Amino acid sequence: MNMTFTETLPTVNALLNGCATVLLTAGFICIKSGREKAHRTCMISAFSVSIVFLVFYVLHKYLVQGVHTPFGGEGAWRTFYYIMLVTHIVLAIAIVPLVLTTLTLAIKGKRERHRAWARWTFPIWYYVSVTGVLVYCFLYQWF
Repeated sequence: MNMTFTETLPTVNALLNGCATVLLTAGFICIKSGREKAHRTCMISAFSVSIVFLVFYVLHKYLVQGVHTPFGGEGAWRTFYYIMLVTHIVLAIAIVPLVLTTLTLAIKGKRERHRAWARWTFPIWYYVSVTGVLVYCFLYQWF
């Protein structure tokens, strides 16, 4: 089956989210083990992948003219999916200024403030990244 560019974008976006999740995980492990330079590389890479994701996500929404893919599940799955989706959307909006602030503090060398912001930013960013992949799986793979 030949897929159009527009039809492949959700898969590309899920792969980008998955890549961001791997990079976030690696960055977390690196900083916990004292490898600051590797942590920096992982987190800048996660940020870059997330920027590419955002561009492709907006492009996909533009190409499909905002039409949403309906969820095919029923019962408890439907409830679970929509709770996950709503929290994903709300936190995806909130994460943008959090990531930008945390990254800016790191670049400016404000380590203590960076660390304080990262304690909130990291788990939210991680949740958004993981649930982004799950939303894709629920919509395009499982139901």
